[in-house]
Amino acid sequence: MSTLHNEVHQYHKFQPICEMLSLTPPHSPREGATLTAVQKTMNNTSCRSISFDFASKFLPPVFVIVFIVGLTANGWGLKTLLQNWRKVGNVNVFVINLGLADILYLLTLPFLVVYYFKGSKWIFGDTFCKITRFCFNMNLYGSIGFLTCISVYRYLAIVHPMKVLGRITVTHSVAISVMVWLLVGVQSLPDMFYTKTYRNRTGKCYETTSKPYVEDYLKYSLGWTFTGFCIPSLITLACYGHVIFILCCKNTTDKVLRQKCLKLMFILILLFSICYIPFHLLKNLNLWSRVLSKQKICHGWADRVYIAHQISRGLVCLNSVSDAVHIPGSSFTLFH
Repeated sequence: MSTLHNEVHQYHKFQPICEMLSLTPPHSPREGATLTAVQKTMNNTSCRSISFDFASKFLPPVFVIVFIVGLTANGWGLKTLLQNWRKVGNVNVFVINLGLADILYLLTLPFLVVYYFKGSKWIFGDTFCKITRFCFNMNLYGSIGFLTCISVYRYLAIVHPMKVLGRITVTHSVAISVMVWLLVGVQSLPDMFYTKTYRNRTGKCYETTSKPYVEDYLKYSLGWTFTGFCIPSLITLACYGHVIFILCCKNTTDKVLRQKCLKLMFILILLFSICYIPFHLLKNLNLWSRVLSKQKICHGWADRVYIAHQISRGLVCLNSVSDAVHIPGSSFTLFH
């Protein structure tokens, strides 16, 4: 006891001098051992694990409903479009591509349903996991791209009809559609090179990527969100906003045309508010949460962000159904 008392006395004796010289005072043997133990405990401590049960319970019923309703609605919409091909005009090229993008994604939903019914165990291999995620991205950003093209065409048809009348042909629409698919493909392709199953150690098919690469994926996702969502969204909203302004200011405007345009603008705002904006916001927030957890910066909102993100994943699937509602409305375009 006397030895320990002397060590503590010497420690407190030198502490004021060390503080004046900005030096670290020598630790007593007991305090040094305590600090080492605390450091080991901190290094071995990890953040509280997130429960992934919510996705397995929430997403399968949503996917089943979207699959049935989406295929039926898109099939009916495309059939109606093809029956009125000449009446609709060349903007139908974009609408057909919109429907094809939806069907491409809808056909992958049964595999995701099996995945979640099996408790998030992917049994179809790493390559097909990447293909399903690639199809989702192509559908999502392809839909946004073709909605943007349709909005620009309608803007030109209503605001500048005489300047573009007869100048935009089906050939132009096909060429622009090919460019949209290429741009979306280039944006989506890097996602294929990120690990999705982590060598089947966990059995998961990650929507984004596994833990070791989450920081890089967050940077990629933010850039993707800006180029694939923010820019097209601003163009779309600006076009429809200008169209509505013109239609409301002109007393000579056909009331039926005005009502259809207002209806489509309402559907578009609803689509962006429910499907697109929450998904992109919560996807990046969830990635950031994973980055913090990897760095062992614990926070209490990780579970809530994860659950909200899974809900947004269910909501963004509804774009495959709402696009089908959008298809018949394309018939009011002035291009022929």
